[in-house]
Amino acid sequence: MENLNELQRQRLLKLERIRGKGIDPYPPRAARTHTAAEALALLDGAEPEVKPQATVGGRLVAVRVMGKASFAHVQDGSGKLQLLAKALRPPPEKWHGLKDQELRYRYRHLDLIANDEARRVFVLRSRIVSAMRRYLDARGFLEVETPVLQSLYGGANAKPFITHHNALDQDMYLRISDELYLKRLIVGGFERVYEISKDFRNEGIDTTHMPEFTMMECYAAYWDYQDVMRLVEDMLSTIAQETLGTMRIVYQGHEADLTPPWKRTTMREAILDEVDLDIAQFPDLPSLAQEIERLGLKVEQKPSWGKTVEELFGEYVEPKLIQPTFVSEYPLEISPLAKKKPGDARTVERFEAFVAGMESGNAFSELNDPQDQRARFVELGRAKEQGDEETHPLDEDYIQAMEYGMPPTGGLGIGIDRLTMLFANQSAIREVILFPALRGKE
Repeated sequence: MENLNELQRQRLLKLERIRGKGIDPYPPRAARTHTAAEALALLDGAEPEVKPQATVGGRLVAVRVMGKASFAHVQDGSGKLQLLAKALRPPPEKWHGLKDQELRYRYRHLDLIANDEARRVFVLRSRIVSAMRRYLDARGFLEVETPVLQSLYGGANAKPFITHHNALDQDMYLRISDELYLKRLIVGGFERVYEISKDFRNEGIDTTHMPEFTMMECYAAYWDYQDVMRLVEDMLSTIAQETLGTMRIVYQGHEADLTPPWKRTTMREAILDEVDLDIAQFPDLPSLAQEIERLGLKVEQKPSWGKTVEELFGEYVEPKLIQPTFVSEYPLEISPLAKKKPGDARTVERFEAFVAGMESGNAFSELNDPQDQRARFVELGRAKEQGDEETHPLDEDYIQAMEYGMPPTGGLGIGIDRLTMLFANQSAIREVILFPALRGKE
């Protein structure tokens, strides 16, 4: 007991006194008959002469001794009214609700004890996921599971985490996406599939990115990206209505109405409207970079035309897309798994959905030509040789699967964490992840 503070020492002494009276402070089971809310309802509905009985369990959050009378507040998941397990540390009420962000993330159990808002966010997150499952299940999508450990990563441009498989004696990767396995299932004859998965990308952390995150990806045979647009606007508005009771949301001071139909524009049009630059008139990196400099735009230099266009869009357009908007027709260079737009070899049938200035979904008409796919992977391989650690590797097994015949397919990825941020009005992704990764304590 040498390293304990005075409060902890007193609690340990109380623990021994409880045991000395023959009471087990950690009983093997609970005989709870009612939640706190149910007990209150039982009392409110009882006749004056009736004395209803209920056994409740929860955390003792307040005790007031007033002369010969004592009052206590017991709190469980339904509200206030644990007496079944002795607490050896004081609750965080003296921290004024546990305001320190680092402590809140590192000790989420204390955050949930002290902060009603934290509990609300994670209940909402659970309901969002449940509503999404119900929506997809009702429309004929089959929920499946694909490997987390993969011999070759793919489905996105990202740097993977590497681990070693002892039984197979080979290095493997934590998946960055489950896209290529789900599309194998389309080849295999499952016409509509989805997975809600943990993905891992060994990259930076900011307010909207974490290396470990949760994605929903779904694929439907005989669809294209226009069909997926209709799915997205209907699904997200339906989930909002079910979980929030409205299709109008407020995010960081901006109000957005999710009621379909959503606005549709192209990346070219969106950039032209915002910064008066027509990317089609500057079809290579040198000319585009020169025009960006002439206009005095602050855009981080990127190694390709497509990535520079993406950077330009992200800097000047994306934050202003407050009302729900689909932005389509992305550069081929940054979309190696999407179908080309007919009549335009530099552009693909891809869109991203934006709400309140945040990307909330990414979708393609999926590339199903194995020869085109191989050529794109080979081209990306050259970029990897030049030091691009996030480029997509060549996946021979996936190309072979496509050679058996993959039908036209529409595919979609939605980040569960960002969607929860949006619906819960949270500005940081760590607010919607129960146990976010943190730097180890010194």
